[in-house]
Amino acid sequence: MTALDPSARRAAASMLVLARIVYAFSWYNVGAVLPLIGSNLHATTAELGIVLAAFLVGAGIFQIPAGLLSMRWGYRSTSIFALGLMGSFCVASGLSPNWEVLACLRFGAGAGAAFFFAPALGLVSSYYPTGTRGPVIGIYNSGFSIGSGAGLFMGALIGVAWGWPWALVVGGIALLVVGLGASVSLPPLERATFASSWGAAWNAGLPILRSRNLWALSLGLSGVWAAFYVVAQYFVQFATTVHPTWPIAVAAGIPTAMIITEVFGGPIGGWLAERRADMRRILLLWTLASAAGIFLIPFLPLDAFWPLFVFLGFADGVMFAVLYLVPTYLVEGQGENLALALGFVNSIQLFLGSLFAVVFGVVAGAVGYEVAWLFAAALTAGFLPIILFLQVPRSGADSPSAPTPVS
Repeated sequence: MTALDPSARRAAASMLVLARIVYAFSWYNVGAVLPLIGSNLHATTAELGIVLAAFLVGAGIFQIPAGLLSMRWGYRSTSIFALGLMGSFCVASGLSPNWEVLACLRFGAGAGAAFFFAPALGLVSSYYPTGTRGPVIGIYNSGFSIGSGAGLFMGALIGVAWGWPWALVVGGIALLVVGLGASVSLPPLERATFASSWGAAWNAGLPILRSRNLWALSLGLSGVWAAFYVVAQYFVQFATTVHPTWPIAVAAGIPTAMIITEVFGGPIGGWLAERRADMRRILLLWTLASAAGIFLIPFLPLDAFWPLFVFLGFADGVMFAVLYLVPTYLVEGQGENLALALGFVNSIQLFLGSLFAVVFGVVAGAVGYEVAWLFAAALTAGFLPIILFLQVPRSGADSPSAPTPVS
């Protein structure tokens, strides 16, 4: 709990939600213009899969370094640095002469995303006491839904009107502007005892990296993470390939509806999780239902996609709010350790997600999208039994205290 008064706390949290929105825009705008990139840079479906995976690899590799950096610099400084780094690479991405250079620059943008995600979430969660963080984390995660939905829909419109490079450049400029605003408006918080050296930070982080709970959470939901990433990023390419008569705005609008619906699922998922003794039940139920929905994608007509994707979006919001809430209740995730715990979870899911994104593209190119979507549905449920090894303390009064904020 911080010393900020409620209005200052809300203002700081609002700035971080805005940053989360712009961050997500620059993550998902690439998926909206994949057909344009492929045509302009002469890239195949598999090569476009590498472009998507490069971002995830960069984000995955630097999640743990981001947590260690937070132990040295604090959540606030690390988050602001990340916005500048990601914004610079996103602007440069619009200047790519071929898909290979674009993949390298998206790797750099992914690195910037890694340095923002866990430190910023740790900063948000540190503003609120135990038992009240769930809805706030849900709202923060809903910012990702708003931004990614805008990235898909507005990215497609910008790409059609001015070309795919502008869809990437606009997002990069917005990141730089928000980073400047955050550096001015985010107040310094109570300072925790930072690690005196990288070695000290590493030694402090070893129990987190060895945590059975965090491994179970990471692996158990890695399949659903990968599947939802594939649904959001590949649906436009799938629709323009299998249903060439659909306008690109319609193809982009369907996953956008999914992502916008996440806005409602996030706070509700966090609220539900704060009131359940076993958060695993929420994760199991919504993941299995999502797997069934993804299984139906290659068999549905256009009209049926809208209600399906609205459901998938709500389920996604519920699951990811719970996913990011769980580490705040684990002993391993307390205080300045939270960013590393969150980064560790995200790094495993991003690594596997990048691999599965490439595999999905290869399968789609080799045997068709019907088999590829069935593969995605199998991924969603395939890792789920591992979640049963997760032991989460009861939320509320029996949980550890809120993490100590850092600057």
